[in-house]
Amino acid sequence: MPSNKSEETPTTTPRILERTETVGGILIAVFVALLAIAELVNNNLEEEMMVAHSQFVNYSNWYQSKSIKQSLKESELDYLNALTETGIIPEDKIKNFKTKIAQTKSMVLKYEAEKTEILVGSSNVPREHWSQDLDGEMGKIIGINEWEKLTQEYDSATQKFDLGKLFFQICIVLGAVCIIIHDNKKLQKNFIALMLIFGAIGIMISVYGFTLAP
Repeated sequence: MPSNKSEETPTTTPRILERTETVGGILIAVFVALLAIAELVNNNLEEEMMVAHSQFVNYSNWYQSKSIKQSLKESELDYLNALTETGIIPEDKIKNFKTKIAQTKSMVLKYEAEKTEILVGSSNVPREHWSQDLDGEMGKIIGINEWEKLTQEYDSATQKFDLGKLFFQICIVLGAVCIIIHDNKKLQKNFIALMLIFGAIGIMISVYGFTLAP
């Protein structure tokens, strides 16, 4: 009987250790898959963020060009009004002069309306006040403020995914260490517990980042 017990002990212990190493290996595979998924989603979000940022810059430049044109027309309007007040305009030219002033004033108002639509977007402007087309279509303007908000939302989402990826990478390292220290069952279990904790945190952060994405 004693000889049988001594024979059972060396065969039981390796099986337990083997199972612990198997769990660690499975968890490594799981977190590698999660890391790959997080990387894929993060790359897509970064691409969308770059597009939003590019559009933000383009629309800002467009807004500035409208501001310059409006300033030129305002200067022209001030000059025309100043000439009118001096009384040097001939009587036969007054009517044409006033028409020119009215046209210049309407251009100033037109540029102001276009700037407003470019800034806030067509969806935030009443339909009857749409003044700026995009490729020949009215009501298609996504405003500077909207592009800026999209950029910030994508940036926040990618930051969360970067943090989630970090936790998944830590889990993979912990799993590798867990397999290496096969002669210490208790320490292996501790590393597996840490993997599960860090993995759960990484998943929660990644899910939260996904909810932040537009």
